Amino acid sequence: MTAVSFENDGCSTVTTLNPKQRYVAARGILQLAEQGKLKVSDPVKKHLPGFPYPQITIQHLLSHCSGLPPYNTYLNPIKEKEPDKIFTNVDVLPAMAASKISLIYEPGERGNYDNVNYIILALLIERLSGMTYADYIQRKILDPAGMKHTTFLPLSQQFNTDMLSHFSYPHLYLHLYDETPAKCNTIPYVQSYWKTFALWGFGDYVSTVGDLLKYDEALYSDQLLKPETLHQAFEPVTLTNGKLHPDLFGLGWEIEKDTILGKTIYHSGAAVGLSCVIMRNITRHQTVIVFDNTHTNAHAIGTKVLGILNGQSVEPPKTSIARVYGQAISKHGVNAAKTLFDKLRKDTLNYYLDEEELNQLGYDFLGKDNPYHLPELHRYQEALETFKLNAEMFPSSWNTYDSLGEALLTVGRTKEAAAMYQKSLKLNPNNESGIKALEAIEKNR
Repeated sequence: MTAVSFENDGCSTVTTLNPKQRYVAARGILQLAEQGKLKVSDPVKKHLPGFPYPQITIQHLLSHCSGLPPYNTYLNPIKEKEPDKIFTNVDVLPAMAASKISLIYEPGERGNYDNVNYIILALLIERLSGMTYADYIQRKILDPAGMKHTTFLPLSQQFNTDMLSHFSYPHLYLHLYDETPAKCNTIPYVQSYWKTFALWGFGDYVSTVGDLLKYDEALYSDQLLKPETLHQAFEPVTLTNGKLHPDLFGLGWEIEKDTILGKTIYHSGAAVGLSCVIMRNITRHQTVIVFDNTHTNAHAIGTKVLGILNGQSVEPPKTSIARVYGQAISKHGVNAAKTLFDKLRKDTLNYYLDEEELNQLGYDFLGKDNPYHLPELHRYQEALETFKLNAEMFPSSWNTYDSLGEALLTVGRTKEAAAMYQKSLKLNPNNESGIKALEAIEKNR
C-alpha cells in the first residue's frame, strides 16, 4: 500500500483536529447491521419509537438524503424560552416529536449534507448496543484498529483548547504569518454556541494522521467490517428519481466522480479555520490523509497528491488572489486592493483566481455564511466590493449575481438586489434562492 499522511501547518503547531469524523458513526451502524441488530433499510422509527418521521430509513441518514431540517430548527424555540439550557442528544427526539415541523423534502428525493442525520445515528448506536456512543466507538473501532492517539472530545470542549484558539484562521482575509500567532476572534462565540448545543455523533474526535492511517489499514484488513459491507458503503446511493445522489454519497463515504486513477472514496471536513480529508484509492491501494489549519481545501491538496503518486503532471502550487485581495481590502481599503488585484491577475504563473474562493471571501466579509452568525463579523462594504468584483470577473455565472443580490438585500438596497437576482435567473431559471428572494422583495413592496 502507498500512503501519504501530512499536516499543513501555518504556525509550527500540529493540527490534530479532524472536524468531521462521521464515518466513525457510520462504521458503528454498519457493524450493528452485520450483527443482525438492524438493517440499513429499516425505518428509524422501528428502533427509536419516539422518532416522528416514519418514512425515513437508516440509509437515508447514512447518505444525507433524509430531508430532516437542521437540529437548530427543533432546538432554537426551546432555547428562546430556556436560554441557559444545555442541549444534548437526549433532547433531540422529544424536540422533534413536539415540534410538528415538516421535512425539507421527501426522504430519498434529494441530498443535503447535515449534522442532524448523524445525531440520530448516534442515538441508534446507543439504543441498539446498550453502550454510550463514546464507549461503543472506543471498544468496537478505536481499540481494534490500534488508534491510541484518538480521543472522544465533544465540540463543547474542543474550542477551549489553546491550539484552536491561537492557531486557526477562519477567514480568507486573515494573514497566515504575523509576528505573533493570530488568534481566532470567533472563538469566544463558538465556545458559547457549542456549550449550548453539546451534541455528539459528528466532529467528536481529535485524532492524528498516523491514527487515521491505522484506521485505513484496519479497513483494508477487514478488522472492522466485512468486505461485502464495505462494498455496499462505497457505492453511491440512488435517489427515488432513479438518479445517483448528487454528491455521490454512499453509506458514510463519498465517491470521487473522476475514476481515471481507479475508484477513490473519501471523507472531507472543515471547522473554524480547519480543513481535513482522508482519500482511499481502493483500486490501487493508496491512501492520502491531509490536515490543514490554514483554511485551505485539504481535499484539493489530497487530489493533487494522489495525482503525483500515480505519475500525473500536477500544476505547482500558486497563491490565491482571493486571499491576497481579501487581506489588502481589509487592511488598505478598496482602491489599493483593486490595484493589487489587477496586477496579480496578470501574473498567471504565480497566482490563480477562483470564483468560489472569491465568493467565499464575500461571505466571510458579509458575516452570514458562518454557523454562529457573529455580529462583529459584518463588514458590509468589503463584502459588496468583493461580490461586485466576482460578478465582473465571472459574468456568465448565475451564482455571482445571486450572491451580490443577497449582499445588497442584506444592507437594504432592495431595488439593486432585485436587479441582480433577475440577472441570476436569466442565467439559471431554476435558481430557487433567487426565485424566493424576488418573491419576498415583491411581497414587501
